[in-house]
Amino acid sequence: MLFVFVILVSLYMGWSMGANDAANCVGTDIGSGVMKLRDGIIITCVFSFIGAITLGSNVIKTIGKGVVPLNTLPYLQSNLISLFALLGAAIWITLASYKKFPVSTSHSVVGAVAGGGMAFSTVIKWSKIGQIFICWVLTPFGSAIIAILIYPAIKLLFSIPFVKKYENKIIIFLIYITSAYLAFSWGANDVANATGVLIGTGHISSKIAAVIGAIAITIGVTTWGYRVIETVGFNIVKLTPLMTIAIEIASSLNIHVYTHFGIPVSTSHSIVGAIWGVGIIQGVNMMNWKTARDIVLAWALTPVISGFITFIFLKIIMVFL
Repeated sequence: MLFVFVILVSLYMGWSMGANDAANCVGTDIGSGVMKLRDGIIITCVFSFIGAITLGSNVIKTIGKGVVPLNTLPYLQSNLISLFALLGAAIWITLASYKKFPVSTSHSVVGAVAGGGMAFSTVIKWSKIGQIFICWVLTPFGSAIIAILIYPAIKLLFSIPFVKKYENKIIIFLIYITSAYLAFSWGANDVANATGVLIGTGHISSKIAAVIGAIAITIGVTTWGYRVIETVGFNIVKLTPLMTIAIEIASSLNIHVYTHFGIPVSTSHSIVGAIWGVGIIQGVNMMNWKTARDIVLAWALTPVISGFITFIFLKIIMVFL
């Protein structure tokens, strides 16, 4: 019965991720005026699902066993940590989505699992958390650097007479292709945030966990995904179609590398870092610094708040055990 509750909360976590992170995949497309909201949601649902079920197991194993070794804990402890880590992370992501902030679901779930481990005074793999933290810091910088390198090359490409002749068709084709690749990369990396702890409890395989997460994420994208799309697409930098292509290529490549090594990183960090990269090229006066400041603050608070919520929930539950 306890594991059934864990499954239900993991579905809630997946829903909240879809609601917040859909913006990472298609927010820039919609903001640049090339893609309709409906098309963006369909692309995100289809390709994030494919990414989750094909490559999602890599990062799922890290979340499930790499932060707190849930598979070595007693049954009750592992399931309670799983249950309330997912609940704590999902509550914070839901609040952030309501406020239209693109926060990191990876930060949220890692902080929540660590908070659950602290509540039970279990083994916490701080060295692994340290490695993940370093990658978190590097993620937006990596995307920004790639975007800074790619954007001038794309502008040069579209200055070629033959390309200019078919400019609109090529732009639309590239935007749809790059958004699909970004959705695929996001699904592959972030599905672990919803279902990684499930395999840590030892009840289901990583493949089944990926399918469960993919379904929940799809529902989140279709029901509430439009809220954060507004922030990413319209409120950071005024985007052009060529900027959007560079942003999505930079972010996708960045995330795909981390996914290959099983490292849970933030798609939000990656896409916003790429947006900042092209924004810097265009000129700092193009940037909405108030929105940028609010996003960075939400990033910093995410693992702390999720961990604190989980810690408090478990301490209350422990009184009744």
